[in-house]
This record gives sequence, C-alpha cells and structure tokens, in this order.
Amino acid sequence: MQLLNNLKSYTINIADEAGVQARFIGQFFKNIFKNGFEWNEFIRQCYVIGYGSTGIVFITGFIIGFVLTLQSQPTMKEFGAESFVPSMVAVSVIREIGPVITGLICAGKLASSIGAELGSMKVSEQIEAMEVSGTNPMQYLVVTRIIACTLMIPLLTLFGDAMAFLGGYAGNNVSGDITATLFFTKSMQSIDFSDLVPAMIKTVFFGFAIGFVGCYKGYNSNKGTESVGIAANSAVVTASIWVIIIDAIAVQITSLVVYQ
Repeated sequence: MQLLNNLKSYTINIADEAGVQARFIGQFFKNIFKNGFEWNEFIRQCYVIGYGSTGIVFITGFIIGFVLTLQSQPTMKEFGAESFVPSMVAVSVIREIGPVITGLICAGKLASSIGAELGSMKVSEQIEAMEVSGTNPMQYLVVTRIIACTLMIPLLTLFGDAMAFLGGYAGNNVSGDITATLFFTKSMQSIDFSDLVPAMIKTVFFGFAIGFVGCYKGYNSNKGTESVGIAANSAVVTASIWVIIIDAIAVQITSLVVYQ
C-alpha cells in the first residue's frame, strides 16, 4: 500500500511538473511575437553564449580529433587502411561525436550559468522588480536567452567540428607525415550533404533544450540562496539528459529517412 501511495504521489508530481513546463513554454512562444522584442539583449546574449564558449569548444574539439586519430591509427594500420583515417574521423565527428560532445559541453556551461543567473535574480527579487517597473521579464530574460542558445549552439558545433579536423591533422602527423591539403581533401570528400544537415538540425534542438532548461530552472527557483545552486545543478543534469534523448531520437529518424 505504501509503495502504491508513493508511486501515486510521484506520478502526480511528474504531471504537475509537466504542466508547469508546458505553461512556461507556452509563455515563451507567446512572448516571441509580442511587440518590443529586446534586440539589444538578444545580441548581447548571442555574444555571451557564442563568443564566451569558443574557448572550451576549441579545446574540446581539438582534443577529440587528436585522440580519435591516435586511437584509430593502430587498428586501421593492421588492416592496411591507414589512409582511411581522415575519412573515418571526419564522418564520426560530423555525424555524431561533434554535435553530442559540443551539446554536452554547452549544457554544462550554459545551462548552469543561465540557471544560476536567473535563480539569483529570482532570489534577490529582481524579476519582481522588473514586473513592477513595467518590463516583461519573460520577454527580456527568457526569450532572448532561449533564441540565442538555439542560434549559437549550431554555430559552436561547426566551430568544434573544424577544430576536430585540425586536431585530427595534428594527430596524423604525430606518427606519420601527411600534408594539410591531402588530409582535408580526404576528410571533405567523405562527407555528404546527408551527413551534415541532420547533424545541424539536431543541434538546433540541442540549443533550444539547453536554453529552455536553464531558463526554466532559474526562473522557477525557490527563494533562498541555496536554491540558486540547486537550480544550476538541476539545469546541468536535465539539459545533459535532454541532449542525449534528442540525439537518440534524431539518430533513429535519420537512420529511417536518410540512410535507408
């Protein structure tokens, strides 16, 4: 009986949380089309989210390409297919590794920062002050950040993919000798339009999920300083889970639509 009561309570809590999130996302779409879009704040968020994340994406992308090349060379060499390493790295990075790793890195960096920022504003009653002063906090704080994430994550993914190619070239030259022209020619020849487009489409959903989760957790945090840390931590975990879920769904759809 206690187990059933706990299960019932857990189900009710999930349903309540889903309802609050549905109402929040409804307010987001409603405020997109309202007059007075905050262009200055949107551009500032694009700079903070995009340019502010290039450093960690550069390091991560380069290391991914470098390590993937070094790990693949011995195995490929056993089968006499060492010349296919650039193609293998390029396809792996473009299709799956680049988008997912960039999405997870940005989920950790951006979702936590957005959740902590909006959570601290909620705790210090700055959001209520904006409402009193006639400013629409949903339009100013939430809409700009979610759209900026949705736009910047695909661009950061392209940047990370380019750095992975650079890391792959560096890894190839650790134990071998290949010109930059030959390496990048082989890499680009192996990539089809059907590889790049699905990968970029799913990064748009990655960006939306990261921005939405960060804003939702911060905007709806409880009063008290402890809730800021809880909001930031919960945003990271939830956004990372959504990135993995979206990627799993995207892979299935792509396999059915594109690769069959």
